[in-house]
Amino acid sequence: MPPNPSYLRSRQLLATPLSHIKGVGPRLQQILAKANLTTVEDVLYHLPHRYEDRREIRRIAQLRDGRQEVFVGEVLASAETFTPKARKRIYEVVVADGSGQISLKWFHYRKDWMKKRFAVGTRAVFTGEIKRFGLVREVHHPDAEILGAKSLDQIMAEDPWSFGRILPVYPLTEGLSQKVARKIFKQVVDQFAPLAVSPIPADILQRNQILPLAQALAECHWPEDPGAHLDLETGSGRARSALVFDEFFFLELGLALKRRGVVLEPGIAFAVTHKYTRPLAQMLPFRLTAAQRRVLGEIKHDMMAPHPMNRLVQGDVGSGKTIVALMAALVAIENHTQVAVVAPTEILAEQHYLQFHGWLEKLGLRAALLSGSLSSKEKSALHEKIRAGEVDLVVGTHAVLQQGVAFQRLGLGIIDEQHRFGVLQRGLLRHKGENPDILVMTATPIPRTLSLTLYGDLALSVIDELPPGRTPVKTRVLSESRREEGYRLIKKEIEKGRQAYIVYPLVEESEKSELQAASAAAQALQAEVFPHHRVGLLHGRLKPQEKEAVMAAFKNREIDVLVATTVIEVGIDIPNASVMLIEHAERFGLAQLHQLRGRVGRGAEQSHCLLMQSARCSSDGKRRLEVMAETSDGFRIAEADLEIRGPGEFLGTRQAGLPDFRVANLLRDGRMLEAAREEAFRLAQDPALMSHAQYADTRQALMDRWGSRLELATIG
Repeated sequence: MPPNPSYLRSRQLLATPLSHIKGVGPRLQQILAKANLTTVEDVLYHLPHRYEDRREIRRIAQLRDGRQEVFVGEVLASAETFTPKARKRIYEVVVADGSGQISLKWFHYRKDWMKKRFAVGTRAVFTGEIKRFGLVREVHHPDAEILGAKSLDQIMAEDPWSFGRILPVYPLTEGLSQKVARKIFKQVVDQFAPLAVSPIPADILQRNQILPLAQALAECHWPEDPGAHLDLETGSGRARSALVFDEFFFLELGLALKRRGVVLEPGIAFAVTHKYTRPLAQMLPFRLTAAQRRVLGEIKHDMMAPHPMNRLVQGDVGSGKTIVALMAALVAIENHTQVAVVAPTEILAEQHYLQFHGWLEKLGLRAALLSGSLSSKEKSALHEKIRAGEVDLVVGTHAVLQQGVAFQRLGLGIIDEQHRFGVLQRGLLRHKGENPDILVMTATPIPRTLSLTLYGDLALSVIDELPPGRTPVKTRVLSESRREEGYRLIKKEIEKGRQAYIVYPLVEESEKSELQAASAAAQALQAEVFPHHRVGLLHGRLKPQEKEAVMAAFKNREIDVLVATTVIEVGIDIPNASVMLIEHAERFGLAQLHQLRGRVGRGAEQSHCLLMQSARCSSDGKRRLEVMAETSDGFRIAEADLEIRGPGEFLGTRQAGLPDFRVANLLRDGRMLEAAREEAFRLAQDPALMSHAQYADTRQALMDRWGSRLELATIG
């Protein structure tokens, strides 16, 4: 086999099924497949999650607390015991070596097998973490290698891969022991890691001092240098960094080409006539902030260019993204094109419609809501109007993206809360017209590393200024026992002429939920807590006109306390509302809590947000509420959300349309992402990338990672 195969040959060799590896029979194949390990490449990228240092075998008296240690002991006692305090059975083995003794404990075991394996007098080599409880030292679930009649030297000579070195510890599935995994994986690493070839151009690897792929894979599994395993465990180390750079480089190269592909395509060069934007600016009861004007300028600049716009507007709660989006929509409408606004939920779509249609009607323009609640007759009538160009702006959920919806001439697509959508939705919207401009809005601040990953193909605008006269909201966490304190604060604020929200997670009782329902709560609050005040109710089951009527009543101060579900999460602006009490606050995600809190503090007066924590709050729930009480900085909240939930959960679902990461970690590898992005975007500018033979491997790898998701006819 060639020592340095070509990239294509390397790909073929790494696709070798594990059934071709010595010792992997049908049963082991099934077990490995459960862990998604079917080829040698899967194994090469199935990295250890920690390492055991078995270079030194210590006497029991010398074992260090809190460390992974290796020691030899003889069994003095072996029995199942019952712990009254924990009310559970455990298996305990006491071993000694002349210098001292130590207790070994198992909480999951088969009693007969343990009794036989650890009979009194049995000698074994044990590995595990030394725990101390007062004067007693213990090891829980240690790894054990029975010596039998053999000496320690004999065992070490027979099994040099289990002792006297740093050992990998793999994340494994049930039915596969570390010992069997190490034996199989070691074979794969020795035989196939040297055949791995990086498809990244050599000058980029040299410039960034990236280890050869073959060396990096081998070192990640079996680190040789002293201390290298500690670097690998903390996520640093040159070997792991090489694999991370590889993943990020091809992700960012794909994003760079997607952006370049958009730039190269012809779009609509809009003219800014101010036909509708100037009258709207005069109608608004406020002046746009400097940040809003700057972002609007960036959007107009993109819209006037002859290529499609692809821009992300990121702004914290209350920063005024909606009005900026409406101004952009009016530029498109001034140019006799239509606008589609896509929101992730019916509630959000309705809210955007309620906000937009009032302004548009005053300007003599037509807005429509494409809602799931429309009858088939109403839907087909609306589809016909959209097709005939009789609607200037359409608002809806992903229903807007469905096949039956056709536009006469779509000029601008606006996607709200993009982090809840896959990248694919942007592509679907683009196909609704001839390369319309795309504007993506998010109120959830996204940590930079995540934004470079999700929106690497978008230009970024940030509205980093709140409208003047806003006072930071005071946030407190209250337990059930302090509920009256919350109600007293609400009454005090109402007496000052202010208004309050009380937010519930659900609309009506469900059998599975013990949560109080908003509708039942509104009645109880009116009768028992606020008998002298006016209590209103707003929830998702109301029709759009009913919601609009309730909100108008609240705005006109005809309601003192508005009991609501998360319908109010986005887009409602009542400066007189100065207090919000959120029931079962731990049931909401951080981003949602941040959105909800943004409904108060919209005036100059001091506002309050009270987070009611129920008795059975999880540790993650408590952490979320602590973060909310500590900071109102949307980016800090987003970072904490990402830390608590991890990237996959943070995005709501696995992000459709992006290659998966096997090694890279967005939280840990931000610096490597920046370096890979810089190199990828530089290479994407090179006209030779798409045609020259020297980049054939890079093009092939790009197609392997992205597949059809690139949507670029120029590749290949």
